[in-house]
Amino acid sequence: MIALIQRVKHAQVEVDNQVVGQIGQGMLVLLGVEKTDTQAQVEKLCQKVIRYRIFADEQDKMNLNVQQVGGELLVVSQFTLVADTQSGNRPSFSSAAPPELGKRMYEAFLSEVKQNGLVCEAGRFGADMQVSLVNDGPVTFQLKV
Repeated sequence: MIALIQRVKHAQVEVDNQVVGQIGQGMLVLLGVEKTDTQAQVEKLCQKVIRYRIFADEQDKMNLNVQQVGGELLVVSQFTLVADTQSGNRPSFSSAAPPELGKRMYEAFLSEVKQNGLVCEAGRFGADMQVSLVNDGPVTFQLKV
């Protein structure tokens, strides 16, 4: 399971020209699920995401997490994160979770975030989405469990 996290001033996701999720200050989380992922990995990655210190403290050091700054999360499924790009000019998605598993793990991740008391908005699994954001910094990290 892979999360590409971006510290944002604001972000939103649209499906069919309708906003389905939007946040102010916080994190955009692009989530890729692999076919071997488990509930334990969902829980571990969720904890890593919400505890990851990417927000500035009073000394302008990245010492605060999204909860400490009262930030929000926008979580968007993105199976292309798990692509194998090592050879050739076309990505392979052989390690990506099948849609049923991917959706189940995505929804489990959303549930885990909400159980930790964060405001969490979401994209629509499997939809053609348009994501817009203002990356703050820019600050972007890839987290994998």
